[in-house]
Order: sequence, then C-alpha cells, then structure tokens
Amino acid sequence: MSEPERTPDGRYLVIGGRRWRASDPAIPETLRTELVAELMAARRAVKDATDDATTAAARSRVQDAKVALGERREPWWEPPSEGGRQERLGAAVRVLLRHRKPESTICPSDAARVVGGEAWRNAMDAARAVAAQLAATGLLEVRQRGQKVDPATATGALRLARGPAWEG
Repeated sequence: MSEPERTPDGRYLVIGGRRWRASDPAIPETLRTELVAELMAARRAVKDATDDATTAAARSRVQDAKVALGERREPWWEPPSEGGRQERLGAAVRVLLRHRKPESTICPSDAARVVGGEAWRNAMDAARAVAAQLAATGLLEVRQRGQKVDPATATGALRLARGPAWEG
C-alpha cells in the first residue's frame, strides 16, 4: 500500500480528494506507534459499540488519540497556546496509559516527547503540571519508587499510573 498524497507543506494528507490534517512528524516513532495503535483500537470500539454510553466513551478515546497525534485542535506547526499544550499533554497521558497494560506506568517525559518532539525538555514543566491536575481529579496516581506522592512537592523522576477514578 502506498503512502497517501501530501500537500506540498506536508501538513495535510489528501485522500479521496479531501484534505486531512497529518500527524505531527516530530513525535518519536515508538510513541507514534502506540498512539496510532490506540486510535485504531478506539475506532474499532466505536464501530462495535452497542449503546450510547459505550459509543460516547469510544468517541472520547478517538478524540484523545487524534489530539495527542496533533490531528485535532491547535495545529502542530504553530506555537501552542498554554491551554492547547496542556490539552495535548493530557490527551497523550490518557492515550499512553490506555494503550499499555493496566498496571503499567508512564513517565511524564513520554507525554512531553509527544508534544515537544526534540525540544521535549521544554514541555516537562507543563507535563508535570498536567499530571498534577489529572491526579487531583483521581484519574492518575503520581508515584515515585512505586509509592504514591504529591506531585506538587515531589522532586526527581515521577511515574504516572491509572488512578482510582480511571474508567478506561
């Protein structure tokens, strides 16, 4: 199967005469693979949904994956607003945690790499702030050396795990 046609600037794919926003090319390939796999699983879940609640949950998963990939919301080729960066970081965290085993954790730097590409270190403070916001809602648990910690006071390497309010 050949690659779809792209616009000269590389920002859009052209499929069947329609333009579709391309994924952010700065996302590292290993993380892109995870994001795309979760997007495909979410699309299958939409197709297989049997009621409104299941459909809504699956569509939310698709939205998260598309935002994390840079295909929805603020264009990846423009400097992000603070809110846009936070939204994309939150989506990346949720998608990566959904894709991995329930007991797995991720590093905030994984989300920062999705959003920041090679300049991911510039997104680390925002990634930690988003993790703290998600932890405050119970969606995430922030850990250090396997123990739950307060993200506002923790220093050093953190891991993010599914929290008590996680629903998938």
